[in-house]
Amino acid sequence: MRNLLMVFLSILAVGCSIQNSIDKEEFDAVIAKHGDDPTKNTAEENVMVGDAFQKSNRLTESIPFYKEALKQGTPNESVHVHLAHGLKVEQKYDEARAILEKYIPRAKDNHMKKLAEKELHSIDNISDLHGQNSYYRIKNLRDINTASAEYSPVYSNNFLYFTSNRDGGKVYKTTGTHFTDIYKVATRGANVNLATLGPLDPVINHFDTNEGSIAVMPGGNSIIFAKGNNGKATGYSNVHLFFSRYRNGKWSDPVPLSINDVDSWDSTPALSPDGKTLYFSSDRPGGYGGNDLYSATINRRGRWVDVRNLGPEINSPKDEMFPFVSSDGSLYFSSNGHHGLGHLDIFRAIRQGGHISVENLGKPMNSHQDDFGYYEFNLTRGFFTSNRKGGAGDDDIYTFVNDDPNLRVVNYFLTGTTVTTDDAGEEIILPNTKVTLTADNGDIIDETFTGNDGEFNFRVYTEENYDLIGEKTDYFTTRKDFSTIGKTVDKSTLTETVTNVNFETKIMMDRIVLEKAIVLNNIYYDLNKAEIRPDAALVLDSLVLIMNDNPDIFIELGSHTDSRSDDNYNLDLSRRRAQSAVRYIITKGIEPARIVAKGYGESALLIKNAQNEEEHQRNRRTEFKVLKYNPRDRNDNLAPGEEADEYDRFFIESEKGNEE
Repeated sequence: MRNLLMVFLSILAVGCSIQNSIDKEEFDAVIAKHGDDPTKNTAEENVMVGDAFQKSNRLTESIPFYKEALKQGTPNESVHVHLAHGLKVEQKYDEARAILEKYIPRAKDNHMKKLAEKELHSIDNISDLHGQNSYYRIKNLRDINTASAEYSPVYSNNFLYFTSNRDGGKVYKTTGTHFTDIYKVATRGANVNLATLGPLDPVINHFDTNEGSIAVMPGGNSIIFAKGNNGKATGYSNVHLFFSRYRNGKWSDPVPLSINDVDSWDSTPALSPDGKTLYFSSDRPGGYGGNDLYSATINRRGRWVDVRNLGPEINSPKDEMFPFVSSDGSLYFSSNGHHGLGHLDIFRAIRQGGHISVENLGKPMNSHQDDFGYYEFNLTRGFFTSNRKGGAGDDDIYTFVNDDPNLRVVNYFLTGTTVTTDDAGEEIILPNTKVTLTADNGDIIDETFTGNDGEFNFRVYTEENYDLIGEKTDYFTTRKDFSTIGKTVDKSTLTETVTNVNFETKIMMDRIVLEKAIVLNNIYYDLNKAEIRPDAALVLDSLVLIMNDNPDIFIELGSHTDSRSDDNYNLDLSRRRAQSAVRYIITKGIEPARIVAKGYGESALLIKNAQNEEEHQRNRRTEFKVLKYNPRDRNDNLAPGEEADEYDRFFIESEKGNEE
């Protein structure tokens, strides 16, 4: 994986605290100048050479320079961590452990101390990974591997896509190898037809730019891929994600995705099986370490929106890259920050009971070198990349088979429809609505945008409570709860490899109508009093939730009495009750400017001649109505009169099944 990481890390180097002049010099140049004999260098020079080797993924070669730098008394604390990691990759566990145990009690850099503690924990538990059982069988895909790098395999519609620097052409000066391009070959599973192997069009593979990992949309006629900087003043200064569509016999000019962070590295894209969620790796600000995994969802305009970090259970203080989402909902990715055998290992993240657990795939999927780019073409077969010993050269593509005889997968899905009512009060479909699935603690699990049929579909997980949140411009954001607790299928009773369990629901969405009164049920006060009772507080809490979910509304809270007392008394009582309710709501964090109190007394009776307590109670009610509404863009559709651009049309047409 040397070439791959050289491309990535030569871009990332500027953000590292250990650089000094290495910011301005390429790795090979630093090594050529100071990389012969560490005893002839200063401590600072040895750190620079060690970093150059380490950042170009030549960990073994970094070891003597880091050792000499420590002997010379370098104050750079990262040297301890990098040296121990290199020794771990070389399986020199005792030596690596000794360095970390000596460093940790004296550490001054808290970040480096945490990294050292995590590395020590991994070394102390390395035997767990050596001894675990595995049903995986692997094989080098020698038909397509060369002495150069082949990596990031993606299988789609009987074609295998991958990235390589195999062919001649312009040389990338940082690595001394050819620029990487994206290739495609016809294949039936692992049986490739070499006569069809070749690079994608020049519009994709630019002659002086590194093209990286690729993701293929369902249907196979559109791609999202990583493209590096070209070094030109008018070009991109970093690795970013681009998309292109194949139609009329050619690929369209690549267009950068709007979710790219201009100053960050955005790469290794992957798509969910339905193509509606994009996963990628980025070193943008706000993450948990080096490169983190993120997701984004596609809206009705065809734009990728709602970028979110996948969280600290998956992302570590180091690097997470090369995501893949399986048809069973598992997230596979590569990391050098979780408990692993070598540098990059392949991990699987699964969600159960509201918690995410991460497991190392172990041997033979992982080795003491780099293992990454996992891709399944069914639940038991797929591809991955490794630069382990015994390959054809640099990074090689491997195939795998999972022979687990007890493999049983249960998929749980929640399907539903967003609906509203027409002027006659009849239920009708509400299309083009954003629906979010959140966990009990508020964490976002998934997001989607409904089509013209109003339908949504989420994968849900066992023994967990959820909220469904519907959002659409001009409608109240609405919540509905759902639970899978007590609905788990006993896998021991199953005979099929895959079982799907489907749940159904609806989300009723109410249009926001100014000055329309909405009754808050079950708000009661003690006789002739205005204090908020505990049972009334529960109902007012629901109004607080509505206002938090709808920050663009400003409301009036009105209190009404029955007609069984003096008019003036009732008016004063209703005012006090309304003011008491508003004060309660403000204590829950709602801005005072967004809510006003009004007492109506008996001036707006629903039943003018009430005859019994039930009718009087209907008159004694609390209502709210929207006085002002400042609609915000909820990314749900094109604005009136707005035309879709080329990017929009592509996704809108592809959703309709257009496969030109």
